[in-house]
Amino acid sequence: MNQHEPLSSPSPVLGLAAFSGVGKTTLLRALIPLLQQRGVMVAVIKQTHHHFEIDTPGKDSYQLRMAGAREVLLTSPYRDTVITEKAEERPLSLQQSLQKLDLTACDLILVEGFRQQPFPKIELHRPELNHPLLSTDDRSIIAIATDSPQQITTTLPRLPLSQPSTICDFILLWLD
Repeated sequence: MNQHEPLSSPSPVLGLAAFSGVGKTTLLRALIPLLQQRGVMVAVIKQTHHHFEIDTPGKDSYQLRMAGAREVLLTSPYRDTVITEKAEERPLSLQQSLQKLDLTACDLILVEGFRQQPFPKIELHRPELNHPLLSTDDRSIIAIATDSPQQITTTLPRLPLSQPSTICDFILLWLD
């Protein structure tokens, strides 16, 4: 999928777009339980540009990976995860990431990252950080969540960044 093709997903996909340090993960942590309380089952895709390790040295799964297994599936009655070792740096596209989810288990997919891709997003903006508005160049942004709405000139809905319940209400209206 190239950057301009529409996403293919049976569940709605909504991103949180912002520069680093604005509070995307903090907002997601507040939104997920609010959406669940309203009956919306949420999946999250978080893109990172950093190396990360989810496995623990010394555990069987770690030892199997270190022995050369390209993929390790950990499964229990409570959760599953697949750890895939890549031979070379090969980032997944958002579409490829969506295909790795069990989309029958969620009503909404929230995305942190992939901000250059065209899919519906809420921009998080704090004017005091002196970053430009992403919505100026991104027509897929559907609202701006900010702590300083009076400092932003836009025709898009402005949502109070410090009020996750209001942002949740906006998302529920968007889903309808």
